Amino acid sequence: MASAPVVLDLDGSLGSLPARLVLPLREWEESLRFAATWRAMRRFGAALDAMLPERHGTVFMGSGDFHHLSLPLIERRGREGRFQVVVLDNHPDNMRFAWGVHCGSWVRRVAALEQVSHVHVLGITSSDIGARHAWENYLAPLRRGKLTYWSLGVDVSWARRLGLAARFRPFATPDELVDAFGREYAQEPTYLSIDKDVFAPGVARTNWDQGVFCEDHALAVIKALQGNLVGSDVTGEISAYRYRNPVKRWLSALDDQPLVGGAELAGWQSGQHALNLRLLEALRA
Repeated sequence: MASAPVVLDLDGSLGSLPARLVLPLREWEESLRFAATWRAMRRFGAALDAMLPERHGTVFMGSGDFHHLSLPLIERRGREGRFQVVVLDNHPDNMRFAWGVHCGSWVRRVAALEQVSHVHVLGITSSDIGARHAWENYLAPLRRGKLTYWSLGVDVSWARRLGLAARFRPFATPDELVDAFGREYAQEPTYLSIDKDVFAPGVARTNWDQGVFCEDHALAVIKALQGNLVGSDVTGEISAYRYRNPVKRWLSALDDQPLVGGAELAGWQSGQHALNLRLLEALRA
């Protein structure tokens, strides 16, 4: 992963990264942010394919509202053979969504790709995988053995009643989770996607509910995967935006994302940028 990092400049949230390639994509922000129709995703995928070099480093996508853009990046990597996908995220990103794809539903589509052998989502503390929200999860990739949730502090006993216990890996501490993953799955070709809402707020502030990972936990996963990474992306920046589309305004409001602006926004972005530099250094090692 020593090639130049790529910035998808969709929201102006990213600071300057060394030797980066910046793709100016602000005209796509309204149509892609939070959710996108399949038509918009197909158009964006074609545009992205035309702009990206054949070889590149880690892709930085901006706000966590764009995490579904991992899908075209992973599809692009599929030309090079089969690989697993590892997602560091506080959420499963495998939730039901009826109008295309959004930042919390894209994992289902990745798990369905022929070139993807398995998807592991590491670091989930969200109640999205608890019993009250079980019906909201796409169960097909779990039943097919293509998706595993690695969680912390969530009661997932309901999965046993559906015969899905093997697809739910609960742990008491992030240290135990990371160690188990490194022992069992780190030797396979891997695409790594990092959403910084997996981190505790003291590591990096996002406008989504956050997990409990420390920076060292992400660095341990990256180190375990050294030599086996076929691609990577990072999201979870924070930026202020007001949707023109009233449906998107309503949908995003349902997730209770706090509005952050002014000096507070600048401070959060500064901390995010410092973390990005350290993650990039580890990914390029």
